[in-house]
Amino acid sequence: MRWRLIGFLSLAVSLLLAQAAFANPQKNAAAEPGTAERRLAHLHHGINVDEWFWGQSDPAAYTQEHFEKAVTPEDLALIRSMGFDHVRLAVDPRPMIHNRQPEQISPADLVNLDAAVKMILDQDLAVEIAIFGDSDFKQKLGDDDAYVEGFADFWRALAKHFSTFDPDRVFFEILNEPEGRDRYRWYGIEAKLASAIREGAPQNTIIATGAHWSNDDDLVFLEPLRDANVIYTFHFYESHIFTHQGATWSTNYWHYLRGVPYPSDPERARKAAEMVPDPVDRLAVIRYGLENWNAARIDAEVGQADDWAKHWNVPLICNEFGVYRVYADPGDRAAWITDVRTALEKRGIGWAMWDYSGDFGVVSRQSGRPVPDPMTVLALGRTLAGGSAGAAH
Repeated sequence: MRWRLIGFLSLAVSLLLAQAAFANPQKNAAAEPGTAERRLAHLHHGINVDEWFWGQSDPAAYTQEHFEKAVTPEDLALIRSMGFDHVRLAVDPRPMIHNRQPEQISPADLVNLDAAVKMILDQDLAVEIAIFGDSDFKQKLGDDDAYVEGFADFWRALAKHFSTFDPDRVFFEILNEPEGRDRYRWYGIEAKLASAIREGAPQNTIIATGAHWSNDDDLVFLEPLRDANVIYTFHFYESHIFTHQGATWSTNYWHYLRGVPYPSDPERARKAAEMVPDPVDRLAVIRYGLENWNAARIDAEVGQADDWAKHWNVPLICNEFGVYRVYADPGDRAAWITDVRTALEKRGIGWAMWDYSGDFGVVSRQSGRPVPDPMTVLALGRTLAGGSAGAAH
């Protein structure tokens, strides 16, 4: 009887230890409580830099000349002078992934990325290293468990490499805009990838997101990961009928749109809808005009994400928002950017605008040199180099 009792107690202790290990898979996380919240101070006002390590359809296009010219120290100095405090660096993983090889990432793969991260830090900017997979990459994650394991191997190696950099200013974003429609599967994938990052980098803060395009309605589905050193993010482009008018990707009918107003107005929206041939799509544009898209509506939408973060007591950022500038009225575009920024700052939510010099950008290229757009800089509450474009907050 005595030995049975000892055996029972031993088994009970073993089960409790196993349960504790399962409940806290990030037991090697060495960061102190509150680390993620403290590091939010480095992520107040950011800009996305997407043309440097992402955006090439062919990985062979990432040449040495490309890396040296796409973004320069002049660009980063300008970003800092305008009052931004961090860069979200879009990184294409394809040139670096060597699945099932002894060396998951070779030193040669990291030379230019190392140099870029150092250039950013040298400007006293923090950096979010954000992995930008294409749709095929994301589809494989959704369908293939072995592919998830390979991506975890990649992240473990990448995180280990950059764990030698300043952990207060180098953040790891698991995946930009997942495309998984199965929220439950994405939650499991994200937990596995976060665990791999944590094994490689015990101190660095991880950035996690919802399952489908980082939308706020997928964010509110999430329960926080079992890791306290995580910041959660969402992206905001509502309503896409305004922010993506004229865009030739994603939803087909957007490419017809011109003159969609902000704030939404029934008559102007109806006029814009006349250019859309499909009646169902045309109705969507007409409805946009009736849906009161204005500062109050944006504030309410952002409030949903903020309520989720407060419910779980977790830190939150919005690291993408913006308006495709090719066809949007500049004044309407500036008003939308101002209203989104104001709604975020009102709640103390840090942000990063999309993007630096692309079709959503805060600067344009003139004779190869970056030239800030004063209206966009003002809408972001930033400053122009050599003069004010608005009070920086």
